[in-house]
Amino acid sequence: MSGGSYYVPASSKWPILAGLAVGLFMVGTGILLVFDTGMVLIPIGIAAIVAVMALWFRDVIKESREGLYDAQMDRSFRWGMAWFIFSEVMFFLAFFGALFYVRVFALPWLDGDGAKGVSALLWPDFVASWPLMSPPDTDVVGPQAVVSPWQLPLVNTLFLVSSSITLTLSHEALKEGYRDTARNCLLGTVVLGVLFLLVQGFEYYEAYHHLGITLEAGIYGSTFFLLTGFHGAHVTIGAIILSVMLWRLQKGHFSAHNHFGFEAAAWYWHFVDVVWIGLFIFVYVF
Repeated sequence: MSGGSYYVPASSKWPILAGLAVGLFMVGTGILLVFDTGMVLIPIGIAAIVAVMALWFRDVIKESREGLYDAQMDRSFRWGMAWFIFSEVMFFLAFFGALFYVRVFALPWLDGDGAKGVSALLWPDFVASWPLMSPPDTDVVGPQAVVSPWQLPLVNTLFLVSSSITLTLSHEALKEGYRDTARNCLLGTVVLGVLFLLVQGFEYYEAYHHLGITLEAGIYGSTFFLLTGFHGAHVTIGAIILSVMLWRLQKGHFSAHNHFGFEAAAWYWHFVDVVWIGLFIFVYVF
């Protein structure tokens, strides 16, 4: 039941099943890390997580379509999505913080700033620069070159910025009741997201095979793949979410005044786009 100031959810089996699915996945991962086996449990856990999510979201959509949610429940959904995106912001800030720490503090220290005696003893010929092409370790081979920001990364930036524009147009069209326009613009957003992933896949191939940028290529290679890889995973998730919104639009879901599922997906996609702008500036350009 729901009231003006509180909400008591109905009994549901999905939380405990979600916990069991995640637990199955983590047990498989733990066994794999310790005993180098257990690969069977990992795909089963992933399949269970996806199944529980799909069925749980199905029930939420059904309840919303039946008009069981009031204004208080709508606020709960909005606060929940806002806090989720905040957690994602902190997630990426941690990785950006690692990048800034290496570039602003660690490299100057290794070059002699603040620890001249130690750096001179360990690597007397080391010169700080970014990207770090020659790591101060004979066992580590740095990249032969870096990815030019004005080629594939610029194309991907145009794709994501354009996708935010088409998504905004879709949202505005939905609020005005132009469902066909909303659907077409949302389809364009999904297509641009898929194009982004294809271009990034080609960029990874070029970086790995022709530029020597790998996870083992020193701090530059590891931070490059860490930041862009997690962002690519978020683009994949966002494209899947928007595809579900597109399917719901096609099914006649949402109205001009009741479409928070669409809004939440738009919030997430715009967040992913903003993160990419930061990546483009600090990973590719500077």
